[in-house]
Amino acid sequence: MNTLPKYVVSKTLTEGIWDPTTVLTGDPVRTVAALKSHPGRELQIHGSARLGDALLSAGLVDTLRLVVAPTVLRTGRRLLTGDGAASGLRLTHHEATPNGLLLLEYQTTGEAPRAEYEGVTALI
Repeated sequence: MNTLPKYVVSKTLTEGIWDPTTVLTGDPVRTVAALKSHPGRELQIHGSARLGDALLSAGLVDTLRLVVAPTVLRTGRRLLTGDGAASGLRLTHHEATPNGLLLLEYQTTGEAPRAEYEGVTALI
């Protein structure tokens, strides 16, 4: 990871401290779309739900990897809250760790179809 190129989307930074780092300025959706159009390895997002949400809404996410912990916090910010269309996902890999973490990998499939569903009720 140390030698791989890194891109940071920021409104305040002018340079990165972990070489090789490129700071991306301007509209992040257009900037990442331009990066994605170049040949090369995959682009990954680490630690930015807002950026991930914006890119998912713009159709720029190919794979979504989620880790679900067996914890209910009952507080905090929602992971995906953007104004974009509902995103369709297809499960491509899943794994449960010995400690109960769920590792889920989804491929995006475009806009999700929507329908009413009345098949499951809560057990109390």
